[in-house]
Amino acid sequence: MNSNKTTGSRRVRARLVLRLVTRAALAAPLLLTLGCSGSLYKVKPASELARLPDNAATANLGPVSFRAAPLLTDEESQELFESNLHLAGLLPVRVEIIHNGGASVELKKVRFHLHDNSGTDWKPISFKKAIARILKANGIFLYNPDSRKTFEKEFRAYELDLKAPLAEAERRRQGFVIFLSPKKQPVASPHGLVLTVKGLSQPATLNLN
Repeated sequence: MNSNKTTGSRRVRARLVLRLVTRAALAAPLLLTLGCSGSLYKVKPASELARLPDNAATANLGPVSFRAAPLLTDEESQELFESNLHLAGLLPVRVEIIHNGGASVELKKVRFHLHDNSGTDWKPISFKKAIARILKANGIFLYNPDSRKTFEKEFRAYELDLKAPLAEAERRRQGFVIFLSPKKQPVASPHGLVLTVKGLSQPATLNLN
């Protein structure tokens, strides 16, 4: 009888220890995230972004030219942002604006529109809303507030600046415009993407893929 009680007691203690170990293992990543003061993701500095390849879609409007290319693979997204933007239903499109000479060009009225080969529109989304979708899609709910601020600052450094005029001295400006998939679902190999630029003296159309 005593032997059975002793064996039962040992089993109970073993279960308790196992539960404690399991909880500690599950809590470790969370505590690491909460305690970390760096960025939530290791974002590549925007200053290190290479120029677009020569075969990128191009449209010449006279005073300025537009070049663009979408990030279609998870590898490209991970290389820059260390996070899966496609999982969040986001498609980043890299845009480069080139000044072809002459007076400064106002960009405040420039708007970008994207549709695929089925004619479905992809709505542009602000970087602030994109960040919220990235964190939700990747299951990041508890974090150090300073880490989120750092990530937001580093991520938004990639946002295409349309507020300041583009002067001839600057020559070129680049950044990203982010679009949300039509059904807000993960992005999976979209075809026939066409980017339309409006807000200047004439519109521009770029066939992205």
